[in-house]
Amino acid sequence: MKRFKIPSALSGALTASAVIFTVAAVTGGLLYLDRKQDRPIVVTAAAGASPDQLATTAEIHRILADRIDVQRQSVGIVVGTIGPDGRSIIAHGSFGGLDPRPVDGDTVFEIGSVTKVFTGLLLADMAARGEVALTDPVAKYLPMNVAVPERGGKAITLADLATNTSGLPRMPDNFEPSDETNPYADYSVDEMYAFVSGYELPRDIGAEYEYSNLGTALLGQALAQRAGKSFEALVHDRISGPLAMRSTAIDLPPRLSKRLATGHNEVLEIAPNWDLPAFAGAGALRSSANDLLDLLQVTVNTNKTPLTTALAVTLATRRAIGEQETSAALGWVVTKSGNGEIAWHDGGTGGYSAFIGFHPASRTGVVVLSNANTGVSDIGLHLLNREIPLTRVKPRHSEVSADPSLLGNYVGRYQLAPDVVLTVIQEDDALYAQFSGQPKLRLFAEGEHRFFYKEVEAAITFAAPASNRSPGLTLHRFGRDMPASRLSD
Repeated sequence: MKRFKIPSALSGALTASAVIFTVAAVTGGLLYLDRKQDRPIVVTAAAGASPDQLATTAEIHRILADRIDVQRQSVGIVVGTIGPDGRSIIAHGSFGGLDPRPVDGDTVFEIGSVTKVFTGLLLADMAARGEVALTDPVAKYLPMNVAVPERGGKAITLADLATNTSGLPRMPDNFEPSDETNPYADYSVDEMYAFVSGYELPRDIGAEYEYSNLGTALLGQALAQRAGKSFEALVHDRISGPLAMRSTAIDLPPRLSKRLATGHNEVLEIAPNWDLPAFAGAGALRSSANDLLDLLQVTVNTNKTPLTTALAVTLATRRAIGEQETSAALGWVVTKSGNGEIAWHDGGTGGYSAFIGFHPASRTGVVVLSNANTGVSDIGLHLLNREIPLTRVKPRHSEVSADPSLLGNYVGRYQLAPDVVLTVIQEDDALYAQFSGQPKLRLFAEGEHRFFYKEVEAAITFAAPASNRSPGLTLHRFGRDMPASRLSD
């Protein structure tokens, strides 16, 4: 069995952390742990379909209709595909809210962490022009009063930031939004610099991968400082302008605002748009499927251009994630699959999900944009490799009130395996569960003795208490029921 990490990007509240994917050979298929739903699925390749053969327009239409009309996981989705034989746009659904217009290839969406692909490409382009070097310390391009942390005599480089190996955390701890529906709007560049200046690295630079929105945000600020212009202006001058991507921006003029789809949260309620002034390089861009296909055109075009050279640099610079089945490139995640490598990134804000990826060997690429924060990575990856499955949403858990006086019956340590202990803790009127060496996660009641997690797809059923102590529990995860006995205190 192979285990590797793939980062979940800006999805949800832009606070998602890296999630373990597990891939194993199982009866002619793959065991695939979906990032969004955190569950495994056994899948075999579609009959008669090559893993790198793009799905037909009719097949993609069926996928989108199922996702929107049956599963109710979005309001409007646009898929763009590109390859040696040309490009196509397949769309289903509407702008949403009170706007019945159908979405299409020119509809604008927030793309969240797909912005990181642009930031990585900017870094590679500036390096190719001799304006920066990948090995330059980021401190070289920040104001003098920013004290970027070092460790062991080593400084954080631009490449360290772009590959999420800088040692900086996913988010700064002085991030305290006043408006949870637009959480990044009031976080300033000065606050980010203050956090970085006071941060002590917990490990050596380059020693370990940790997905860091903070790190890419800092990289975006550094590149903008070097260029002497805003991050948005730099993207326009180096990428969207030369490629005639006229629907890609951060601040939307009226002509683009009219084409911005309405965002929706995970239960399809209307969600406000996000503003990310300090985190621009990590997730502030908005774009359309047609524009992102223009970007992917660079990956299938055999003509050499400055951006072709820069793209090659983004893929050539690698840092291992886990056991090297997956690696971090400059702005891309590169995953090995049955039909070769796939370079990709996903993203999401409070009301949108996005995916961009391509298969270098076949020179095919895919874009998926949705106006709901429910995730579309499975669609994008499936279209690039038919052996990677689509996911189906499980019924949502229903939270009920729990009697706080009874929670103490479940507190204790439970042995799941010889080297795996689950500790259940009560804090005030809440119950938490914690695996050894892992963060504690809150449990929410959905029955007299049954609780569920909101962060991952898992649940726990406690045995009925005897003498005010539950003698054991059963962990429900990955389609399995795993019993555990209480350890003596």
